[in-house]
Amino acid sequence: MPYIPHSEKEIREMLLAVGAASIEGLLSSMLPAGVRDKKGLKTLHEGISEQELSGALKGLAAKNSPAGELSCFLGAGAYNHYIPAAVDALISRSEFYTAYTPYQPEISQGTLQAIFEYQTLVCQLTAMDVSNASLYDGASAVAEAVLMARRITGRDKVYLSAALHPEYRETVRTYLKGAGDHVYDILFCTDKGTTLAGAVEKAVGDDPACLVIQHPNFFGSLEELEELAALIHRKKGLLIAVTNEGVSLGLLKPPGSSGVDIAVGDLQSFGNTIGFGGPYLGFMATRTEFIRQMPGRIIGQTVDKNGNRAFCLTFATREQHIRRERATSNICTNHGLCALAASIHLTSLGSAGLRELAALNVSKANYLKEKLSGVSGATPGFSSPVFNEFTIKLGGDVDLVLKGLLKKGVIAGVPLKRFYPQLANHLLVAATEMNSKDEIDRFSEELSKILT
Repeated sequence: MPYIPHSEKEIREMLLAVGAASIEGLLSSMLPAGVRDKKGLKTLHEGISEQELSGALKGLAAKNSPAGELSCFLGAGAYNHYIPAAVDALISRSEFYTAYTPYQPEISQGTLQAIFEYQTLVCQLTAMDVSNASLYDGASAVAEAVLMARRITGRDKVYLSAALHPEYRETVRTYLKGAGDHVYDILFCTDKGTTLAGAVEKAVGDDPACLVIQHPNFFGSLEELEELAALIHRKKGLLIAVTNEGVSLGLLKPPGSSGVDIAVGDLQSFGNTIGFGGPYLGFMATRTEFIRQMPGRIIGQTVDKNGNRAFCLTFATREQHIRRERATSNICTNHGLCALAASIHLTSLGSAGLRELAALNVSKANYLKEKLSGVSGATPGFSSPVFNEFTIKLGGDVDLVLKGLLKKGVIAGVPLKRFYPQLANHLLVAATEMNSKDEIDRFSEELSKILT
């Protein structure tokens, strides 16, 4: 039904009231001839996609800025992906936007169903048996997984790869303070930018609780999860795999098929904007045998007394629901809205769409890596295969290079010297479907001008 606010009769009555014979006459009397458009409004090309339309409108808006639209190549756990308009439109509905933690779950069927479907999607992405809800972000999800592994194994020693996000490692250390005997060694990476199995074998003793590996890791490199899983399992420990770029699960072998015991990470890439530090969307999935040690809540599906499909709060292992000494966590909020946004985005993509999106990210990253590697004074930081993020070693001062590129409208990446002093000349760069070929070419050209 078209939106027509006024009938012809109403229009005539209003024109009569202002003393005009027609709408054209009204406009002519109010707008000087010099500001009237004689050629008609410019129109966009027909048949373009929603993402192309959004980009075109942003381009018009960027004319208000002297530097124009900034090209972003940041990553390191916060990824710039396109969010379909359907996501905001649906999560803004009042029944979703105002919903909160289901303290009376039996009357919160809509909220429970949304969480149940999110859990199902996480299990499909990770190839794990069960998933929970209510984790704050990737960092806290890793820390909760470490505590969970210590409960399961009855051991204290936690081993973290040096290629795990440095802020995730810091969060784990914070969680373990005051938790009794805890020993965790940092395992160093090879020139490939991956965790060296030999270093793990040497560092891990006979009684590890777990080994934590990020895949793709902080440097963007792909790890050998199966080899590392076999190694830690020989020691009767658990392997925790961390994924903070959810789109990678569209192409890479899922954690559950690689011997992983607990899969955690962040799904900010789906439906959730980069919002100055949050909110993010931590996830956790594991095997059925470990379900009672999972933190947060788990929603299950059942039938009501009339045989109709219904949803219920199956597990809620925090201290507000059970005796404090039996609680696995003190997670106290429900990230239902962020989870719903991710669910809508994933559902709109479908399995084929997710694979296509992941392949596009790989293509963009490898093209960018090839272009930057062709610049004099820039070389790849590591040799291993990557997904959509990689390190580049620069011949010049990284800070000066970043400032120079920013003046040209390019947010080039994350300097690694903040986390790794030995990598003072390295830059962590990411490319997603949001980066056009023209942006990538311009990045390469401007970098070449600065370095030469």
